Amino acid sequence: MDIAQAQKIAWENKVSKGFNTTDVALEFGLLTAEVGEAFTAWRKGLPDRGEELADVLLYLVAIAEMQGIDLDAEVADKIEKNTRRSYLPDKNGTMIRVSDG
Repeated sequence: MDIAQAQKIAWENKVSKGFNTTDVALEFGLLTAEVGEAFTAWRKGLPDRGEELADVLLYLVAIAEMQGIDLDAEVADKIEKNTRRSYLPDKNGTMIRVSDG
């Protein structure tokens, strides 16, 4: 399944079940909660880490759909953009972007 398919299916599920489809701020709040759950699952080594990450993705693609964003295309563009960028470590070892390619 690609991102576009996931976005479409996640949206159809929200609509058919009567979940929020208009309040973007609420969805960002719920996404944040899901990220927290995924972090807790990772930190505790729980077996549902993958499911929690899937929840994060589903909320994310729903937010994209609410805003009319083709997340599949945006991710492809961002990956391509990131491949052109160059980074070097600063004095603390933090990678700093030095060029956009």
